[in-house]
Amino acid sequence: MNGRRRRALLATVHPLLEPGERVEVTAVVNLSSVSVGRTTAFAVASAIASGGAMAVIPTPVPMYLTMTDRRIIVHRADPVFAKPVEHTVTLSRAGLVRSEIKERIVNSSFVVCPAEGGTGLKLIFPLLARKERDAVAAALPLAA
Repeated sequence: MNGRRRRALLATVHPLLEPGERVEVTAVVNLSSVSVGRTTAFAVASAIASGGAMAVIPTPVPMYLTMTDRRIIVHRADPVFAKPVEHTVTLSRAGLVRSEIKERIVNSSFVVCPAEGGTGLKLIFPLLARKERDAVAAALPLAA
């Protein structure tokens, strides 16, 4: 994450921090993936609708992940102006576990969920964010 994005994210997150809480990792992530089939179908449909003048390809909404020593905070990102737009979710790190890291050609991901079970949150890291991915993965125990 470049300096301008990081400063904007930290300015947004700072009022949410509890006294003594410190930021450990900031990263740009995606919370859902766009399938190849959906991308192809959407591109073909938009090309047909426009008479071949253009093709539109769906992309996932980028999110900003901030991991503190106590919580994981996620904000929706404005892709044009590189600043956080709205707070999406806050998870307490206590009791969270993660799945194995799935490596792909252009990204990698793992699922974060409560140790007791329940709905998980899939974090998809771009190729260039491996250092941040590794820091988040190291902070969360692997699910049994």
